[in-house]
Amino acid sequence: MNIKIAGGRVIDPSQSLDQVCDLYISNGLIIAHGDAPEGFVPDSTLDASGQVVCPGLVDLCAHLREPGATHKGSIAQESHAAAAGGITTLVAMPTTSPIVDTPAVAQLIQDKARATGKARVLPMGALTQGLAGEQLSPMHALASSGCIAFTNSRRPIRSSLVLMRCLEYAATHDLLVLFQAQDAELSGGCMHDDTTSTRLGLAGIPEAAETVEVARCLMLVEQTGARAHFGQISCERSARMIMEARERGLNVSADIAIHHLLLSDSNVNGFDSNFHVIPPLRSQLDRAGLRQALLAGGIQAICSDHQPHDPIAKQAPFAATEPGIAGLETLLSLSLMLVEQDVLDLPRLIAMLSCEPARILGIQAGTLNNGAAADICIFNPAARWTPSADKTRSGGANSPFIGTELGGRVTHTLLGGKVVFQL
Repeated sequence: MNIKIAGGRVIDPSQSLDQVCDLYISNGLIIAHGDAPEGFVPDSTLDASGQVVCPGLVDLCAHLREPGATHKGSIAQESHAAAAGGITTLVAMPTTSPIVDTPAVAQLIQDKARATGKARVLPMGALTQGLAGEQLSPMHALASSGCIAFTNSRRPIRSSLVLMRCLEYAATHDLLVLFQAQDAELSGGCMHDDTTSTRLGLAGIPEAAETVEVARCLMLVEQTGARAHFGQISCERSARMIMEARERGLNVSADIAIHHLLLSDSNVNGFDSNFHVIPPLRSQLDRAGLRQALLAGGIQAICSDHQPHDPIAKQAPFAATEPGIAGLETLLSLSLMLVEQDVLDLPRLIAMLSCEPARILGIQAGTLNNGAAADICIFNPAARWTPSADKTRSGGANSPFIGTELGGRVTHTLLGGKVVFQL
């Protein structure tokens, strides 16, 4: 099938492309932009006038609740939500039930995602058996079953020896390890440890809960030579440490969840449980420092850190609620705030949502190069819309941005040349 996407502003940071032109697709692949290939006859044409045509987004962190907690969201629901957000590839964390520490579970997730056909789902395997932090998982077998990387999520690996053995094994087989750095003993609170937590009487989580673990992980990465990524960092000092490690030649990268770039601990002032996230929303100084790290190259990607919950999970006193924000559908619109606020220009933002995360994962995605799969996001940067709980496609409507007018909206998402979302 031949598709022509006509008249859009085509932005592809992977090839430094930013121009108004047509894009041509044939049999699920991008075959040209600009002038039509000889003999090309479109079966359908998408009018993208006034809109931005960019690579489908690559989201580095989504907690899918299937298997095990489908009352919070199924793979089908979250895949639909991803498509509505312009996301064509998402990385699923291993924190399902059962945990992704066997090839069978990894395969199950991929089979269900393929059956839905709305987004490419890349499972991440557990770094240790059962995420218990004691024994190495069968990483090689998991990688052979499609696991794109390995993490212990926020479950602790208390023994540095066990962690070093994990990294040694990963380095031997060139496997990517993802850290969600968090010291278990320092992370007993529910929000950032500062004046706001003191005033509200809520137990705080100090910056050291993250930075201490980042330091330990960096030392072991340097010792083993492993390829590592730090996911969803929240502290300015973490970004600086990772940046300094990169300057020393370590093969490390980092991402940040979009809500940590937009919100701070002051938003918790009303005890709204939708602001309960882990890592917690940090200080305004941290937020400013993280924004600066985006510009300085300390952070390479932006993600949703999508965590859908059922309503009951958020209906309790703040500290007793489950942390997390459902963010697949709002990732792009929220990220566009950084352009409105002159933090990033649009091509750089798109890079951090597409080709940069693809580069971290080492996959062929996040590009509109000729021959690449036609995974495409088309959005109207001038559109205004307001997310509502009753219209969300995700299983969870737990977002502090519900009811907030946002700028920029996805109008079409193509996956392998097939329209999987149309507004």
